[in-house]
Amino acid sequence: MAAIYVVEDDQNIREIETFALKNVGYDVEDFDCAKTFYERLRHRTPMLILLDIMLPDEDGLSILQNLRSRTETRKVPIIMVTAKTTEIDKVKGLDMGADDYMTKPFGVMELISRVKALLRRSSDAKEEKSLTMGDLLLDNEKRMVYVGEEQVDLTFKEYELLKLLMQNAGIVTPRDTILDRVWGTDFEGESRTLDMHIKTLRQKLKNDGKFIKTVRNVGYIMSNE
Repeated sequence: MAAIYVVEDDQNIREIETFALKNVGYDVEDFDCAKTFYERLRHRTPMLILLDIMLPDEDGLSILQNLRSRTETRKVPIIMVTAKTTEIDKVKGLDMGADDYMTKPFGVMELISRVKALLRRSSDAKEEKSLTMGDLLLDNEKRMVYVGEEQVDLTFKEYELLKLLMQNAGIVTPRDTILDRVWGTDFEGESRTLDMHIKTLRQKLKNDGKFIKTVRNVGYIMSNE
């Protein structure tokens, strides 16, 4: 289930957006200011952000710029939401890295349609045919993994875990995000399960297991540096 963050200081609009997205199956968290939003980001990276421009403690465009400067949120799809209607405002947001733009007032169906389309484009962009690092090759079409010429036998979860880390190579993926994407939001097991899967995955990848690095108290990163 895709995790979406709604950053909006108007309570009525925030509740409408949150309810509409939850009603179609998304995992939604909402924030009324930049401070609480940033605090949550330290623990979980969403798959999409709905970001209002007019916020009480920090301008939305400033937040957008901040997000695009961080490795963990650089590629997260962002839809800017604002009451401003001038073309220059839209252009400025898009030029600064926003993926889409919605002007208040807007309909619930339009919101859902925009979110689905952006998530679909983001997912398609990540589904590369193959991913490589060192001697490690992940063939996404055949769902096979190789270290050099040797095929590696992975379980479904191990494969999905490796794919997620390789898709986000060079970016720290928080534990909550991994559990959400690989195990699903209804997963009730302890996060120790993730550590055990990482340990087994490293062993199966042999020398290339060194590419999976632990970021203490945060998550994991796939890197050859």
